[in-house]
Amino acid sequence: MNKPLSIGKHRFDWGARTYIMGIINLTPDSFSGDGLQMAGDPVEAALRQAESFVEAGAHMVDVGGESTRPGSEAVGAQEEMERVLPVIERLVSNLDIPISIDTYKAHVAEAALEAGAAMINDVWGLQADPEMARLAAERGVPVILMHNRSTPKNAEVLERLGGRYTGVEYDDLIEDIKRELMESVEIARKAGIIDESIILDPGIGFGKTVEQNLELLDRTDDIRKLGFPVLIGPSRKSFIGYTLDLPPEERVEGTAATVAVGIARGADIVRVHDVAAMARVARMTDAIVRRQLL
Repeated sequence: MNKPLSIGKHRFDWGARTYIMGIINLTPDSFSGDGLQMAGDPVEAALRQAESFVEAGAHMVDVGGESTRPGSEAVGAQEEMERVLPVIERLVSNLDIPISIDTYKAHVAEAALEAGAAMINDVWGLQADPEMARLAAERGVPVILMHNRSTPKNAEVLERLGGRYTGVEYDDLIEDIKRELMESVEIARKAGIIDESIILDPGIGFGKTVEQNLELLDRTDDIRKLGFPVLIGPSRKSFIGYTLDLPPEERVEGTAATVAVGIARGADIVRVHDVAAMARVARMTDAIVRRQLL
């Protein structure tokens, strides 16, 4: 059993329940169709969305300003900060839950922490920006380390179903992911980040084919055996769409299945768009697998 973690002023007791992370996308090109950057007032739209998440049962929200869908274009640090910082400041002053910054750039993360964010969610597991690990260690904030083998050459985008990865080769899917996650853990440790501040994300949807994503989800317990809390982010992703032949806005039931299975396989946090529905799925699954009536 992992030790409890304090994120900001909130305590998270791993194994006691499943925690819900609501997604705040401040992009014009989110794969899931929920990007708020095109709203008339993105800051107000983000606040309203976050408030509805909290009311529905979210324990934290994750704010991101750059799309990571297959085939997406990179965003400069300055533009990313212009998108996320006003929102983080507004959320921190209005909500009583931790705010996570979804970025792989240390400069953006530092500004977000100054604005009140309490955790860093790095989709490249501290391997894209050599300053990120040092920053997290110096600030003493938790980090989510995600596995990622995304490459543009393996991205295929279909208009109705969106992007997916094809032709991604692993010698041994789970063992390769475990090894590469532990490489990120070693980067964190060498920088001075304590193990209790590390959360692992196996990177569902990032550099994995549809079949590989399905296997990874079913074997989340193998990732959990590495000894760290595990976050999964299957919400509305294309492996659900390609499995069910459905566009992003019709993937709620598919997401519910992935959340239930992920929790049954040991996930501690689920990162989702449809917070109200997935909070209910998590509560029901916890009642079954954790014997917790929350």
